[in-house]
Formats: sequence, structure tokens, C-alpha cells
Amino acid sequence: MRRYSLLLALSAIGPLAGLQAVPSFEEVRSSYKSSEAVYLDRRGRILQSIRLDESGRRLAWTSLDRISPALLSAVVRSEDKRFYSHSGADYLAILKAAFGRIAKDTRRGASTITMQLASRLDDSLTPSSHGRTYEQKWRQIQAAREIEKTWSKSQILEAYLNLVPFRGELEGISAASFGLFGKDPHALGDTESVILAALIRGPQASAEDVLRRSCMLAYSMKLSYDCSQIKPDVARAFEGSHAIRPTASYAPHLPALIKSGESEIRTTLDLDIQLAVREILHRHILSVRNRNVRDGAVLVLDNRTGEVIAYVGSTGDLSLAPLVDSIRSRRQAGSALKPFVYAVGIDKRLITASTLLDDTPLNMPVFSGVYHPENYDRDYFGPVAARIALASSRNIPAVRLVSLLGVDSVLDVFRKMEFKNLEEADFYGPSIALGSMDVTLWQLTSAYRMFASGGEWSSPFVERTSAAPAKRRIVSEAAAFIIGDILSDRESRSLTFGLENVLSTPFWTAVKTGTSKDMRDNWCVGYSDRYTVGVWVGNASGEPMWNVLGVTGAAPVWQEVMRVLHADSPSRAPGLPDSVAIQATEYGKEYYIKGTEPAHFHEIEPRDPRILYPESGTIFALDPEIPPERQRIFFRAASVQSRLQWKLDGKVIGEQNPAVWKPARGSHKLTLLLCEHVCAETQSVGFMVR
Repeated sequence: MRRYSLLLALSAIGPLAGLQAVPSFEEVRSSYKSSEAVYLDRRGRILQSIRLDESGRRLAWTSLDRISPALLSAVVRSEDKRFYSHSGADYLAILKAAFGRIAKDTRRGASTITMQLASRLDDSLTPSSHGRTYEQKWRQIQAAREIEKTWSKSQILEAYLNLVPFRGELEGISAASFGLFGKDPHALGDTESVILAALIRGPQASAEDVLRRSCMLAYSMKLSYDCSQIKPDVARAFEGSHAIRPTASYAPHLPALIKSGESEIRTTLDLDIQLAVREILHRHILSVRNRNVRDGAVLVLDNRTGEVIAYVGSTGDLSLAPLVDSIRSRRQAGSALKPFVYAVGIDKRLITASTLLDDTPLNMPVFSGVYHPENYDRDYFGPVAARIALASSRNIPAVRLVSLLGVDSVLDVFRKMEFKNLEEADFYGPSIALGSMDVTLWQLTSAYRMFASGGEWSSPFVERTSAAPAKRRIVSEAAAFIIGDILSDRESRSLTFGLENVLSTPFWTAVKTGTSKDMRDNWCVGYSDRYTVGVWVGNASGEPMWNVLGVTGAAPVWQEVMRVLHADSPSRAPGLPDSVAIQATEYGKEYYIKGTEPAHFHEIEPRDPRILYPESGTIFALDPEIPPERQRIFFRAASVQSRLQWKLDGKVIGEQNPAVWKPARGSHKLTLLLCEHVCAETQSVGFMVR
């Protein structure tokens, strides 16, 4: 009794000399450190969380308006009934505690919520195993009074609930709510609230004691609950593992990519695109799972800045190794390396897009014996223009071109783009043209972005920074433009892939596929005017797939991602650089680096255009597995003329070349017209859709 009387008397005198300065609410909140790090997208939305501090479990600071009113009422009722009326110390509670001591009732406490907060803010006020000393109690009261002078009641209650320990390693209301009940604090109900309030009084109390206190608190609050209703929630709180699931897990490979001690890391990713890409990849891998495919990865880059927009490193629960980051794993790229071989040849002015390359069987002596490359289809076409050889991914012309350029010339391009762990030229030999070099999806997608950026390369980045990486010239703007035009050329691609395939998009894109030896890896990398998208499909274990090529494995994912990216803004073809010349040929126009135009080509007299596709008598069959609104037929004409018009069954359907049409069942007549002063019919073909 005497001790509490002295406290009452001395507390009115004023602060004790040497009392630690009371921090402001803003200082406490800004110095609060979560035990978790959160990775945010470009708009501040949570992509991923990871634990950093093993000393305790604290989640993000929770504002008062995000905490259930039921919990606020329960805590105030349990810990400090006169919280809203006192100014730091509850002298009536101190008197009752003093009388309780006389009556040997030690259940009563006299510490207000503000006094408890003061102890959380000043380690010197923390009691020992024997309790607080007289001086500590006095200082605690004075510190509480100082807090009440500058803090609002809402600020005091908010800070208290974020700093108070609950059970085990759980600190703060957010960790306790998620750890014990798997709920956000704003979703806590009455029974969960009285249990959490009871735990504040005794964080390490037994389940029986917590149940007893919870029942007493519910009774005092006149809640319509009895102990039989509260008991299951107490059991759940005590029997659980207290494991806190990540607040978000949409980019699980980011923490390994960006290692930071900060509790908040801002990234360049876009959560909406990240989620869409994850869903597309997941759905497609499910569709080919019966062909022994489990894994895949997708990387989306912004062409202008190099920012990573989406980073999906695995297929998650479909994978046997979900933690393996397949964007950073090294694998053979197959034919996806061919564009760089041709870019070197064009840039060095050793070939042009119209140069004829020999597509015939080849036996080439190498260090280890005789190299005998083959085309995938084991067919050969003789002399083939470089444009067609690249677009249709012919193997033999690419190998012949490497032997002309030298392997070191090709390797030098990749070294400039910071491809790591490259071997010497003799290690690869001419097979480098067919993708014998190990690369990562990160490297390959970044390299294709170089073409989209006019021949300049810079390193992609995931973490938001003030300065963009420096750019480096890899190939000329003219060479990059010509490669892009070839990779976007549906007609030149048709020698191998046909005019209708999953590489075709309803807007401008340049794209290339690749498949490694034994079908272990599928690649599809390409770009639009704004984005570069790289896709890998295979197995993280390196196990071969079963009859899965680039056009059936990675390409469908690539195309759908591109459609999502350009849902509101179709991609447009790049403008013609000043360093590029156009030469007319019998079958259309061709692009050249100025000064490399063939001397024997000349501007030819206009001739009537003709329909290249479809041929007369073609029968198309609608695919029942593809939604009708997503099926298209492309009409293509060969002509140097720019003013064309298409009519289908007598109705004008467009003036573009190619023209795009949504198929309808029945017999149809397609007519091509040349429009100068007037439009005149040049050719008609008939076809059927069934």
C-alpha cells in the first residue's frame, strides 16, 4: 500500500531527472521494422514477401482503421477500461491494485495501455523477472504522461497494438492475427478478439488460462458467447503451427534476384501482367503435360527502358523443382541464335537479305571429325535467299554462313551483350549456328531486345533505380531493322511453318523459335514495337519432351502473352532508317544497307499483282478446340504495287497486304483488285471453309 501511495504522490511532482525523451508517433512508426521484406510492383502493389529477421515475427505496420473494432473494444476492456479518460496513468487502478495487494489479490494490474507502450519504447523500463523496481514504475508513469501530451489516443492504441507481443515469436496484431487465425486484423470476430486480448495479459499462458480469461472477458463485455463457443478457437490458436503464409507470392524468384536488407523493395514489374503471364504459362503447360512437359518460364522486357515487366521463373506447383529459376538457368538455345549469325553477316556486308545461300547436304571437316548437319525436316531446297533461310529456320544455310564469317565473329556479338561463361570458338565450331551455345532466357531475351532497340543493347533491370543502364552499339541500326523485317515476314516463314501458324499475330511482331537437341528445350523469343517477350518450355531436370517443337511448346505461350500486352494498343512496324535502301524485285521489295544493293536489280515496270494465298481450291477446316472469334485467315498478294483492294464474295474487306479475315463456313470467292485511277480486278480464287 505504501509503495502505491508514494507513486501517486510522486507522479504529481513532474518528470524524473534524466527521463528519456519521448519519441513522436511518426518517429516510432518510421523506425518500425517488419521481419518480412516485401517486393512491390511498379504501382506499389505487393508481389512477393520473404522473412528477413529470425528474432521475431513482425508484419507490416497496421493502421487503426485496418483493425477489427471488436478487437479494439476487447483490448481496451481487458487492459485499460478508462483508456479514453485518463492522461497516461490510471490512479484509480493504482489504488485498487494497492488494496488488492493488502487483500493478497495479485491479479489486479495498474499499468495502462500508455504505460505499457512507454515500456515498449524504452528498454530501461522493462521489468526483470522479479518485476519493476519502484524507480522503474515511477519513470513508466512519467513517460506515459509525456506520451499523452503529444500523442492522440488513436496513435497510442495503434502503436501499442503493433508493438505488443502476443504468443511465441508473434509480435504485433498483424503477425498474431495471421499466425494464430490466418486472418487479416480487420476480419477478426468477437471470439478471436477476446482470445487475442487475453494473450496480451499472458503471452505464454496455457490454453486453459487463456480460455478462462477469454470467457471472463466475453462475459464482462456482455457478448453473446459462452465458453463452449470460445473453446474451439482457443484450441485452433494453440494447436496450429503459427506459420504465416507470405502476404503475396506472385514472383517467388525475386528475392534471390534482388538481395536487399530493406523491408520494402520497389521493382519494375507490373502485377497485372505478371498474373496474366503466370496464368497463360500454367494453362499451356497443363495442355502439353501428356508430352512430358512440366516446366516453363517467361520474361517480358520494356523495349525502351529495359525494365522487366514480368518475371515468371517456373510453373510453380506443376514443376518438380519450383524453386529453380528457369530464367537464369543455362540451356542450349537451338535455332533461336540464328538471327545473330545473319545480323553479323549483313552488318559486315558479306551477305544481304536477298543473297542466295546453299541449302544442300553438307559434310564439314572439324577438329573432332566430320560435321554433318541436317535440316530438321531432312529436306533441302537448293539455293535459298537469306531472308527465306532465316525466316524458315533452315539449318544448312546458317552453318555455311558461320563458316564464312568465322565463329569468333559470332561469339564477339554475344560477348558484347555480356553473355557469361562462354567457351572458346573451337569448342563450338560451326554448330554454334544451330544453338550449341548454352544461354539463359534472361540473356537471350535481352539480346532480342537489342534488335527491337535499333541495334543498341543495355542490361535489363528489375529494381527501380534513378539511372538507366548505359547503352552499347552491337550491330548497325540498318542490320537490326532488316533482321526485324525478316523475322516478321509471314510469307518468307511459310517455307517451313506455313502461312497460318502460332507465330502470326494480328499486329506487327518479329519472332524466332528454337528447339535444342533431343527436344530438351523449347524457345520462342520475339518483340513488338514496345515489348520483347522470351519463353522457355521444357523440364528443369533436363529430361527430353515428347515430340514438342518450338511452335507447339513455347510459341503458343509467346503469342498469347503478346496479345495480352497489346490488347489495347496494337504494335506497329518500325519506321525505315535513313541507312536502309529499298530495292524493287519481281516479287516485291527488299531492304538493304545502303551501298549493298545488288547492281543487277533495277526498278521494274509495274505488273499485275497476284494472289499468293490461298490457292484456288483450298479447303480450310475450323479448329473446334480454338474459339471461333480467335481464328483468322490471312490473304496475301505478291506485288510491288501499294494500292490494292480485296473483295470477298463481292464485298470489300480491306486494302492491307496481307488482309485478315475471320472465317465463315461455306464456299467463297476472293478477288484481288489493283486500284490506280479506278479499281480493276486482277485475279480471283475460290476456296471453302468447313
